[in-house]
Amino acid sequence: MSDPNPRSHTIRRLIPLGFLALAATVFILCGGRNYLSFSALAEHRELLCSLAQNGGVLAALGFILTYAGVTALSIPGAIIITLVGGFLFGPWLGATYSLTGATIGASVVFLAARAGLSGLADRAGPHLQRLKSGFRKDAFSYLLCLRLMPIFPFWLVNLVAGVMGMRLLSYVVATFVGMIPGALVYAGLGNGAGELIAAGEPPDLHQMSHPNIFFPLLGLAVLALLPVGFKHWHGRRREAAR
Repeated sequence: MSDPNPRSHTIRRLIPLGFLALAATVFILCGGRNYLSFSALAEHRELLCSLAQNGGVLAALGFILTYAGVTALSIPGAIIITLVGGFLFGPWLGATYSLTGATIGASVVFLAARAGLSGLADRAGPHLQRLKSGFRKDAFSYLLCLRLMPIFPFWLVNLVAGVMGMRLLSYVVATFVGMIPGALVYAGLGNGAGELIAAGEPPDLHQMSHPNIFFPLLGLAVLALLPVGFKHWHGRRREAAR
């Protein structure tokens, strides 16, 4: 049975995105971003360390949910939280918890965008429809490349993937795997920056741009796109042979 009011159906599909936008606005207006700073980290360092040492599984779960919430609200602060994870739980567990929280939060945004905006490409004209079709064919490779080399804002990539109607499993795997190098770098940096964190001073956050890190990531991003390039090259050869 069709919906007698398509417009109301469209509005209902936008509710998840609207809720996320409203929650982010409330968080910012209430000063939540003040807690995503090195000064706040230094001020609450002893409390955080105590919670991490004595909280066990609950502390890890609380960290993951906090990371997921900040990511779902598309609020800048992921690097700081990843540093905190490395500082509190060590480089390996810190990176794992950060990856888990970031993937959960990003998936929430993706699902909300796919529910509310996935029809935009179909209504925007044939050019965007062709772009959507091409993206979906190689969505995993494209997203993996964008995660390895974050040249676009994280929240924007989440929205675009939803608009393009990417499959959830491919999205989750590409997001998790693509963020592994960055999470390991920043969690390791946080693990070794105890004195700087205690003083409320930021460590060197430009580690990802250092040549010994940047060029290997660039190489991985190129490798992620090789299947796409090979597919296009092979398709053109087949067309030329006809």
